[in-house]
Formats: sequence, C-alpha cells, structure tokens
Amino acid sequence: MTLDDLRVFAMVCRTGSLSAAARDLGCTQSAVSQHVKRLERELGLSLLERHPRGVAPTPAGRLLHAAATEGLGRIDQAVRRIEELARAEGGSVRVTTGATTVRHFMAAAVVDFRRRFPRASLEFQTETSSRGCFDALAAGAVDLAWITLRREGGAVEQRPVVHLPWSLAVTAGDPLAAKPFIEPADLQDARLIGLPENSTARTQLGSWLAESGIRPIFDTSVTDWDTAILLAELGLGHAVVPTLPEWTDRSHPDLRLIPIPALPPLTAGWAVRRWDAVSPLARAFADTVAHHCVGLGGQ
Repeated sequence: MTLDDLRVFAMVCRTGSLSAAARDLGCTQSAVSQHVKRLERELGLSLLERHPRGVAPTPAGRLLHAAATEGLGRIDQAVRRIEELARAEGGSVRVTTGATTVRHFMAAAVVDFRRRFPRASLEFQTETSSRGCFDALAAGAVDLAWITLRREGGAVEQRPVVHLPWSLAVTAGDPLAAKPFIEPADLQDARLIGLPENSTARTQLGSWLAESGIRPIFDTSVTDWDTAILLAELGLGHAVVPTLPEWTDRSHPDLRLIPIPALPPLTAGWAVRRWDAVSPLARAFADTVAHHCVGLGGQ
C-alpha cells in the first residue's frame, strides 16, 4: 500500500462518498475506487460497505481509518515543521473555525501576530460545526481549531480561552426587553432562533434548559450567531446567544440583550491533537489570541 492509497481511503471515510472524495481530491471516482480496491486486495478484507446514500467503513475499515488518520496527520505535521525550519522564521499556521470567529475573537490578534511574525502566513478554514473542526484536526489538515468546548474532548486536547454568559436577544419593543434579566421559565414554550441541532452550542443549551425543566421550540435554524442576532433584531423571533461586547454598542439601536444568569456560560477555546506537537509558530498564534481575549471573559 502507498501513502496515496491511505490518503484517498481516509478522505472516503471522512466524506462518506466515493464521488465526494473524488471531488475534494480533484480526481475521478474510478481513481478513488482503484485506491480502495488496492488496499482491500492487500489486506484481504472489505474496507467499505456500500449504502444507498454513500459508503461507510467496515470494522476492518474503521481500524485502518483510525490508524491512517493518526499516521498521516503526524507525517504531514513533521513535513511542515521541517519546511518551517528550512524557511527560518517563516512558515504558516492553519486554523479551522466558524464563519464569524475571526471577527469576534481574533481580529486584533491577527494584526498583532502579523506584526511580530511578518514572514508567517495564516490560513483559515471555515467549518460549520465542532465535529468538522475535529475531523480536520484528526486528518492533519490544520494546526489549531477554535471551537465551543465539549465536556469530553475525545481524541483532541482542549484549552478554554473565553467564558461567555448567555443573553436573550430581542427587539427594543419586545415585552421581555424591559426585564432586568431572564429566568429559564420565561423561555418555556418560546419559539427561538437557534443553531443546527448537531452543533455543540445548541446541544449544551438544550441540555441546560432541560435541566431547568424548560423545553423551548427552536423553529428557525441558522448557521452562526451573527445571523441569529440579525433575525432577532429584525423582530423575526428571539435568540439565546452568547454575549459579545460588539452586539451591545450603538450600531444595534433596535437590539436588546437581556442576561440569563441561571445558565452556565458558554466556553470557547482551542483544540489541538497534542499540544506538545504544535509548532512554535502555531502556539504563538494561539497564545496571542488568548491574550487579546482577556477583555471578552478570557482566562
């Protein structure tokens, strides 16, 4: 087997489709199939199960996928470290996160980092969920992932950076806008704007509300907090959102954010495969972001 065989197989497992893997790799579906068949011939076992909507790894395939992902990720990381040594203080930092994270948490840090490391490059890869960020880390496609931290980090190491209290976003004319704070009971049967059900933040919010005996109705789904805020400001619903300073300034005269002190804060921060394997350049960027987040509730 070759490294190319393993890379293609790992991509098939990640995308769940031969055609999607071919599209991401820039080759034909036939070429992808040949790589998988070569692995199956050498190992003497089927590695994929065909389903109507794609493919999934067999038990043998899951073993190979886990080992290949770990091995390829470490090889890619070593190659990049060697390239950085050859370029002296140059190199790159690859970060995966949500669509609006850079604006909310990293804008000042990016400027500061570029001033300190003018020859370094920053590469941002947008994902719509923490799971996508974890997959990118596992595949060695990125160095750092900025995520909503989970209670269990799984195969990655997590480091909290900011703790964000929750607020209810409403229009200035909404009856709830006059309240000094929101009790969980105020959200009973409320129709809320929320992130997709599979998002970490939505799962945590739902669990916390359920512990209070509250079961709101999420009838509008958006992919990021900024869109939730916009729809709430337009009067299209209520949104339970983490509180960020820029949402409370004069640029949002029709928006009110009412604190919900009973809910535990949302914790966001860094995830990596292993901190002791992160390059000095990537660690410097992570530390720079953490430093600039102090005023946002950072540690």
